Amino acid sequence: MHPQADPATTPHVAASSTLALVHYLEKRGLLDRARVEDIAGVRLEELDDPDLRIPAGIHYQLWELAEQLTADPGVGLHAGQVIDPERMGLVGHVFFNCDTLGEAVVQYVRLHRLINESVTLSFEQTPEQAILTWQPDNPAHYCRQDMDRTLAAALCRTRHFIHRGIEADWVEIAHPEPDYAAEYQKLFGGQVLFGCGITRMAFASKHLGHRIPHRNPYVYSAVLKQVNAVLARLQTRRSFSRKVRRLISRQMATDRIDADTLARQCHMSRQTLYRRLKKEGLSFHDLVEQVRKDKALRYVADDQYALGEIAFLLGFSELSAFSRAFKRWTGTAPAQYRAKHQEASA
Repeated sequence: MHPQADPATTPHVAASSTLALVHYLEKRGLLDRARVEDIAGVRLEELDDPDLRIPAGIHYQLWELAEQLTADPGVGLHAGQVIDPERMGLVGHVFFNCDTLGEAVVQYVRLHRLINESVTLSFEQTPEQAILTWQPDNPAHYCRQDMDRTLAAALCRTRHFIHRGIEADWVEIAHPEPDYAAEYQKLFGGQVLFGCGITRMAFASKHLGHRIPHRNPYVYSAVLKQVNAVLARLQTRRSFSRKVRRLISRQMATDRIDADTLARQCHMSRQTLYRRLKKEGLSFHDLVEQVRKDKALRYVADDQYALGEIAFLLGFSELSAFSRAFKRWTGTAPAQYRAKHQEASA
């Protein structure tokens, strides 16, 4: 079996997520126990440990194996539609014991690092729409099967436990359009766009007021206390790169990105800044590129700024340089991306 990766430098996922995948294979008679244990580096019985966490890269390898064993490229989408109340994990128990869906979404975003440390989840709300965004901290941590499962589980569990009539207004998915693309439309209800460079799901803000049936305030209080303690430990270990992201974002709006300036703001040398980021598997250039890409996708989709203004806000010397970068990120020119998004949200 493989030795466990250093938890101080490697993003992890909750073992409950890996266990859910194992059960999905087991119920279909397709579980290859020896291969799963060899990849995971632990015995399957150990996955029941609520404190166990699996390196994200290992978890994603198991999804690749699942696709091979099932001969189903849409295995993530199908696994996400399985509802098993006994295997929701701690965050799931917090979610479904909140007062309303709106409160549950806020807790889901806040606690998401307990589920998957390699992906950042954010939430935006307008008068008409609520939008959830999933963004890997590193492009190497994007897994099509796991993202399919995440999106399907988020919507299907909400329908099952809260309100059956909830549908997505639209969904944007980072990965290219797969052969099973028609299944997304059928599952989510709204228009689905692929190859967007970022993954987002929007639904009507009115749904946030739905009360959660059968909530238990005593379960909520007990489980929340437990997950808050775990989250505090993770945030202490993973907070540095997020702090640098915020500084990059602020500096990008006012001046040219400069590592020395950012290092001084963090009260350290540039070499120490680079070393701290490397411990989290990141480089300074990676972070700048990710922040710039995230902002570009939001600005272009929202139609608040002209494309030339966006190029300036993101620190590009000219529109053509921004257009080339945007096409590298998404495979689409900014004007085409904007038109596609406007069509989807119309």
